[in-house]
Amino acid sequence: MAPFSLACDASVILLGVIVRYDELSEELKSASFEFFYWFSRFEYVLKENGFLKSEEQGAKAEPSWYKFRDKFKDQYHASSEAKALIDLHPKRQVVLDGRSLEWVPVGLDHCNNDLCIVITMLCTIRNNLFHGGKHGDFEVDDKQRNLSLLRQAKSVLDQLATQFGYGGDYTRSY
Repeated sequence: MAPFSLACDASVILLGVIVRYDELSEELKSASFEFFYWFSRFEYVLKENGFLKSEEQGAKAEPSWYKFRDKFKDQYHASSEAKALIDLHPKRQVVLDGRSLEWVPVGLDHCNNDLCIVITMLCTIRNNLFHGGKHGDFEVDDKQRNLSLLRQAKSVLDQLATQFGYGGDYTRSY
């Protein structure tokens, strides 16, 4: 029996058309991988540098974006890339009437600084990319917009690592 291959059996919906994984553009595949890779490296940076959800012995080692935000919020000023990411404003899928789903701009009511806004955008992009279901909304289906979101987000991650002195851990350059 041949092993199951997700790549061969997976499909997504782009602009209302079902597209098999192997029909996705190399550009979108590459941008998605780049973002995932660097997002995971940044979460490694958070854990490695003590930004943990819990410091209790035996607790799962999970990164705390909140602790990172709280430490650096007064020092952070949004770059042009961060402002572009904010302007693109990723959407979040919400439940309407029981089972119906709709895309709405991610909420920012909990934010009172640029770093909180940027972190919210980064984590929303990560969650949207990881959890699938990207269809049913004109902007969500827009390939160029998705590429822009991924590229701007990756640039912002690079900047955060460099600006706050974590470039070595981020790039594994010691």
